[in-house]
Amino acid sequence: MADETLRETIAERLALGLKTEVWPRAETSADVNAIVRRLQVEAKDDLDKKLIIAGFTDHVIVAEGLEQPCETCMYYQVHARFCDLPELMLPVEPNWSCRLWRI
Repeated sequence: MADETLRETIAERLALGLKTEVWPRAETSADVNAIVRRLQVEAKDDLDKKLIIAGFTDHVIVAEGLEQPCETCMYYQVHARFCDLPELMLPVEPNWSCRLWRI
């Protein structure tokens, strides 16, 4: 599936109310590792499970007073509008968010 088509599919699923695990955010390395392990074991190539476990939203989440949009995450590829976290590898929008956000 081409990135733009997949990005549109993700946007549609989020807009239709796919319930994702937005909270708790991955605050520590242990939290990140636990979520990544779940992605590796439970999600693999299942798009919905990836979105659910990673806690994707189609809007910016503010956690502890800090905005966490994809565009400021260390895994975000600006020109490709792409999340480069190996367990996700998804086209995203800059104003989306997930609980694996990192500076």
